[in-house]
Amino acid sequence: MCKFCKTNPVITLTNSKISLCSSCFIKYFEKKVFRTIRKFKLINKGDIIVVGVSGGKDSLTILNILNKLSETKRDLKIKAVLIDEGIKGYRNITIKDAQKFCKEKKIPLYIYSFKKEFGYTLDEMVKKLKLNPCIICGILRRYLLNKKSRLLGAKKLATGHHLDDETQSILMNQFKNNLELSARLGPITGVARFKNFIPRIKPLYLLTEKETATYAFLKKFNNKYVECPYSQDCFRNDIRDFLNDFENKYPGSKHGLIFSFLSVLPLLKEKYKEEKVKYCKSCKEPCAKEICNACEILKKLTFKEKDYSYE
Repeated sequence: MCKFCKTNPVITLTNSKISLCSSCFIKYFEKKVFRTIRKFKLINKGDIIVVGVSGGKDSLTILNILNKLSETKRDLKIKAVLIDEGIKGYRNITIKDAQKFCKEKKIPLYIYSFKKEFGYTLDEMVKKLKLNPCIICGILRRYLLNKKSRLLGAKKLATGHHLDDETQSILMNQFKNNLELSARLGPITGVARFKNFIPRIKPLYLLTEKETATYAFLKKFNNKYVECPYSQDCFRNDIRDFLNDFENKYPGSKHGLIFSFLSVLPLLKEKYKEEKVKYCKSCKEPCAKEICNACEILKKLTFKEKDYSYE
């Protein structure tokens, strides 16, 4: 039974064993997002927030809640940005969900494509380059989200990353011995603030994937779940399955991991606070090297094209 109203529950929270009905869960979920925003000071007065959307459950969930917040805080402006990577049978479906949602909520939606911005779809890039599709996609998506959010006047870039996403990233960095990358994690990313780099915020930081999926289902955000065809064989999925198995055996493990990480995060940020930022010699976007990763990928595509022309 629901703890508060004694009706039939729709979910039992793994970290507390509390069962909630549909109505009480929605209130719980939204209140927890708002508390996360306040606790970590993710949003300031007068902010313009660009929300990175895909049309999936996570991004539509955070877009809905931030839009709801903007209705009570008139100085808060919300815009949505969708990156169309060009994945046949996947992105063309989720775009429709995002467009429908934004139209209903009267949220400005801006769509940018790999094809128009880089000259190739992700499907075409994968055929030309012997690189992990998720690596190509991740680098170019982050590049466009930062660049386009800045052009739209954003003070913050909000993403739908939840507790499961963060615990996966923490373990991935541990296994790869990359604490410097972990220092950039947290409810608001980065170690220091740099010109031309839009801080990314994660209002769903303390909510699980199960909770987020339940909220999206109850709110009827998606007609059906569509999985990216490139996500089957990747390191993150192996980490995800490992964590899910561990959580099933020892409920609350993910929450334990996230809160222990938050306790050491200030030490990591202090250790790597001297992080230097450069600006890509090719595109002038902020990066850690002389040439940014996005330009490195595009350069490889150009070389491949030239090689092909001589065959």
